[in-house]
Amino acid sequence: MWYKFSKHALEELENRSISMEIAEKILANPQQIIEEDGDKKIYQSIIVEEGIEYLIRIFVAIDKIPNVIITLYRTSKISKYWNNESKI
Repeated sequence: MWYKFSKHALEELENRSISMEIAEKILANPQQIIEEDGDKKIYQSIIVEEGIEYLIRIFVAIDKIPNVIITLYRTSKISKYWNNESKI
C-alpha cells in the first residue's frame, strides 16, 4: 500500500458515509488527479448513488512516505471542482 489514512480521514469516512471500498477504488483508479501546492494531490471520481451523481475528492499528502490521506468528502457540485483540462 502506497498510502495510509490519517485519523481525520478515517473519521470523515464514517461521518460522511463514504465506504473504505469506494475510497480505495478511487485511489487505485481515479478519473482525475489534480496537483495542489506541490505537496498535495486530489484524487477524484464521479460516482452515482441512488441515481444521483456525486464527486468524491480525496486529498493526499505526497511529501510523506507512505503518502497520507488527509481528508475526503462527497459533493454534488461537480462542475465547481471538475477540471476539464486535467488528464491522468
